[in-house]
Amino acid sequence: MELLIRLCGLSAIVFVFGIFFFVLREGLPMLPRLTPGNFLFNFEWDPSASGSPKFGVGALLIGSVSVTVLAMVIAVPFGLGAAVFVSEFCSRKTKETLKIVIELLAAIPSVVWGFIGMSVLGPVITTVFHVPLGSNMFNGAVLLALMSVPIIVSIGEDSLKAVPDSYREAALALGATRWQTVYRVLLPAAKNGLLAAVLLGVGRAVGETMAVLMATGHSARIPHSIFDPVQTLTATIAAELGEARQGSDHYQVLFVIGVLLFAITFVVNLSADLVVKGIKQKSP
Repeated sequence: MELLIRLCGLSAIVFVFGIFFFVLREGLPMLPRLTPGNFLFNFEWDPSASGSPKFGVGALLIGSVSVTVLAMVIAVPFGLGAAVFVSEFCSRKTKETLKIVIELLAAIPSVVWGFIGMSVLGPVITTVFHVPLGSNMFNGAVLLALMSVPIIVSIGEDSLKAVPDSYREAALALGATRWQTVYRVLLPAAKNGLLAAVLLGVGRAVGETMAVLMATGHSARIPHSIFDPVQTLTATIAAELGEARQGSDHYQVLFVIGVLLFAITFVVNLSADLVVKGIKQKSP
């Protein structure tokens, strides 16, 4: 049984390295032909052009980063606020109802979110903000925020409930109000878990494909406004991999984009680990 448990634990590492090896193997023949400057900082993406295909992912990278940042600007306040409310302020019956609704929200498939963005949110954006196109960065960011909020709420609420009740009792004994207890006691005590909740939300937004493919306009250009259409790295792979001939330059460069997504995820996780360790060392 102990050996079985060890194998189950090590299997996650094996699967991750196996996926990375597969993606790297498919894109490796293209890597020597791509310089970092022309690949990352070139904003022209036209891999199917005859004669001189262009493999610049600068616009795609900016599109992914911009829609993720905007989504987190929307999702983090709502997610953490909802986590605080569910953990500290609502009644037991309301809490159970909200948790069920939040879990159902997390279970909605991404393609359904994409349809909602196209058919519901898009017309609302064009009507309210008087923009010519409803499929844009703001549309995708709102969908990603709604998809990330359940994760932030769930992990954040667990982190707040993990704070010992003695902290709350001590704060109330000193005359603190409930809001003061939350702001000065619970949030600092649960900051590791809350940071993890936010970073899991970031990971959810970065890796999303179908919703951003359907709702952002899928246009490889530099956005100058939140109402401009954008194209993300994940949506590019989903939209073009099925049409690229296996073994072609287009096919291989899509796997190079996959390697780039792996690198971005690694940097995010490493940064989170370093920040959490730094917070733990500063804690008394």
